[in-house]
Amino acid sequence: MAGTRVVVVCPVCEVHWDRDGQAPGCADASHFHRDLEVHRHRTAVVLPDGATVTAVSFDPGDPYGREQRPDYGLYLDSRWQPPWPHDHVGWPDFGIPEEKTAIMTALRSLLARARTGQRVEVGCLGGHGRTGTAVACLAVLTGCPAGEAVAWVREHYCTSAVETPEQEAFVTQSALT
Repeated sequence: MAGTRVVVVCPVCEVHWDRDGQAPGCADASHFHRDLEVHRHRTAVVLPDGATVTAVSFDPGDPYGREQRPDYGLYLDSRWQPPWPHDHVGWPDFGIPEEKTAIMTALRSLLARARTGQRVEVGCLGGHGRTGTAVACLAVLTGCPAGEAVAWVREHYCTSAVETPEQEAFVTQSALT
């Protein structure tokens, strides 16, 4: 992980912008804007069963720079348009996916690819909320008890992973369905 920067978030408008160098994405003074320090992730996570998934964040300066190009990517933010095979699953920032079945199907498919030795990655914008929640669900699918998965992902991936209580509940209530 490298390249720390500050992003301003307007949860009401669901927009983000770099505090330095980008015009504000929301000018409504009645909205609470949150500063988040973000860092770039290109982090290989070895899951409890030994499969490896790389968890990534979107770096606007170099979103597709990799030492090795992945064989496949699953992205939880529409900004991702990489030149390698990939899929998108709709998942609102700071929220949980509306289509639980779709995300779990996509995560099982990603896991199956990882288990065959393919280089796979999963990512959102900052690499913490949606990506962290997805990696926690993958941990459950590979043997981590659901009640321990959030702590597991924070220990094995990033201490900032899984951002909201709603995302924590998603891991414990939805990961095996």
